[in-house]
Amino acid sequence: MLKPETIAIIKSTVPVLEVHGKAITTRFYEKLFESRPELLNLFNHGNQKQGRQQTALANAVYAAAVHIDRLHEIMPAVKGIAHKHVSLGVTPEQYPIVGENLLAAISEVLGDAATPEILGAWEEAYSVIAAAFIGVEKEMADEALHQPGGWAGFRKFTVRKKTPESGNITSFYLVPEDGGALAAFEPGQYVTVQMKIPGRAHIVNRQYSLSDRPGQPYYRISVKKEAGTDTREPGVASTYLHEAVREGDTLLLSAPAGDFTLNRSADTPVVLLSAGVGLTPLMSMLRTTRTEQPERSVAFIHSAADGVLHAMKDAMIAAADETCLRTHICYTQPTEEDKAAGAFHSEGRLTAEKLKEITAESGGHADYYICGPVSFMRDMIGYLQKLGVRPESVHYEFFGPSLSLQ
Repeated sequence: MLKPETIAIIKSTVPVLEVHGKAITTRFYEKLFESRPELLNLFNHGNQKQGRQQTALANAVYAAAVHIDRLHEIMPAVKGIAHKHVSLGVTPEQYPIVGENLLAAISEVLGDAATPEILGAWEEAYSVIAAAFIGVEKEMADEALHQPGGWAGFRKFTVRKKTPESGNITSFYLVPEDGGALAAFEPGQYVTVQMKIPGRAHIVNRQYSLSDRPGQPYYRISVKKEAGTDTREPGVASTYLHEAVREGDTLLLSAPAGDFTLNRSADTPVVLLSAGVGLTPLMSMLRTTRTEQPERSVAFIHSAADGVLHAMKDAMIAAADETCLRTHICYTQPTEEDKAAGAFHSEGRLTAEKLKEITAESGGHADYYICGPVSFMRDMIGYLQKLGVRPESVHYEFFGPSLSLQ
């Protein structure tokens, strides 16, 4: 427990963090990598270059300050970050290193405003927050290790099959190289794929959703090849997986993790909302409900640019004939071939009015699962709020540093 005076001091820094938080976390990462360059192996360098990781950490520090007297309110966010830490192999020994460099960055950026009292309060607060992370992550790691087929760290998997799903998405079917059992997972969870890519100085870790249902003799990930733009380089990991990895090759995987999961014990209607490669965890949820709860009402709404970039299209079309399942395919830029084939239900971006119409049959008590680009998720979450959907019924997965969507 934190002392009342510590809480008061932390609260007093909230306006400062609102203004200087990004500068503090930017300097923090610079100092961290200068002192511990080996930690570069844990981070997505693309997110670092784009400032996404710095923004996410700034948001996390700000949230901690705002909620310092009621930290239980941010435990869902803590657990989401902890899942990623366990998946990446973050250790308890790294927390003091982070704390030391974070305090040094606060002192450096704020200068004389970072009084001994403020730095002392943040040191105390950080120790409490770090202890919470360490405790939660130990429980998660122990659970992953001791379940049937579980393991710690990274395990070798063989690429049994590699299948194109669309013009830019490919599925990889992965089986344990040791021939051992596969750990169970919850629909919606992900694995970290660790790669040593030729020409890269550091290890590359990327998290990919498992795109098939649990209980199969393989794990399946479906990876979008990230094209470059004027401001962003092509995806290092996705390009390597698409162009260099072949059937029979070996990949290193962490145990499944993540808290964006389907509630398999409920029988409430389910609405799956995805765009682009965001459909991957939702396909796992869809296949699970069809197998375990065929009478459960499911609506699957998916947005893609066109039929060429619509991954797993045949699976969605086939599923549309099942009882209790409704699908709605939205193409933002359909081709003439798409139009001639009647391959979609609506054209253009999904709107609040369109979403209301599509989900009317699900009623107001459905659970909504959302995954896709940031702009898509912000729109869908906003639309659902306007439609009066309860916040606790809206669940989403964000492919990026935790807390940067909020």
